[in-house]
Amino acid sequence: MSTAHSGKPIVVGFDGSDTAKLALDWAAAAAHHRRTELHIVHAAGYSSVFYGPDPIGWASIHDAQLAEAEHMLDTVAERARKTAGDLVSTDLQDRPAVDVLVEKSAEASLMVLGQSGLGAFSNMLLGSTTTAVSAHAKCPVLIVRPRRGVVPDEGPVVVGVDGSQLSEEALAHAFAEASWRGTSLVAVHSWIDVEHLGPYLVPTSFEHGTVEQEAHRVLAERLAGWQEHYPDVEVHRAVERDRPRHQLLERSREAQLVVVGSRGRGGFRGMLLGSTSQALIHHAECPVMVARPQPGQG
Repeated sequence: MSTAHSGKPIVVGFDGSDTAKLALDWAAAAAHHRRTELHIVHAAGYSSVFYGPDPIGWASIHDAQLAEAEHMLDTVAERARKTAGDLVSTDLQDRPAVDVLVEKSAEASLMVLGQSGLGAFSNMLLGSTTTAVSAHAKCPVLIVRPRRGVVPDEGPVVVGVDGSQLSEEALAHAFAEASWRGTSLVAVHSWIDVEHLGPYLVPTSFEHGTVEQEAHRVLAERLAGWQEHYPDVEVHRAVERDRPRHQLLERSREAQLVVVGSRGRGGFRGMLLGSTSQALIHHAECPVMVARPQPGQG
């Protein structure tokens, strides 16, 4: 049984957008609770877009952009220190955002991102960047998705459980989050009446009642050790005949956090991000944490 939190810093990607500010505030609160360092990163890759017949003129614009970004980081660092204390640092990188954030994730306990980049520095956290970081990061990635403009702080933590090793990682993070938030946990296991045959889905002829009983048994076994480790967390089990992404998206409407593995049992080896995690990253109505493989899991 692994532990969800470590002494490594929380890293938050910041691009100046409103959703990035929500992510910053979320990350600062988490760093305060975990008593760990908060590292604010702005990676713009300005040098890759400055070209033309007037290199001196472009260089001046480039320098001005970097100075503006540095001022922005200084300002938001002060904002974060009001919550997280003095353990706040900043890093301005003139490289592509995905490269920088994936690199930083190797030394982080958690990577926090806004859902998209819509501000003055909007080239940093476009949806494709968020997806790419979630697929390649070396630590869990939390995408702060607001509900009607506000990050929810009420409701349960919801976790998707499918019996895979990555769903075990998701359980570790989900129980830890539910414990420090003082809220309940809903463990969701979904199944549908088709099975995988290579790249195809084919109907099955099993008895639904038998399969559902087995699903309840597997879910209970997966939860048992975690419930012993976190006796303060009230756990609700949900076994549903439905597609996982539909169930988790529906439950995100009332949750304060949904936790999933980056890919599930149906994902082939080498797949970086499954359909369920991708759907949640783009459509959930609360923050989403994507658990990543531990070294050696592939």
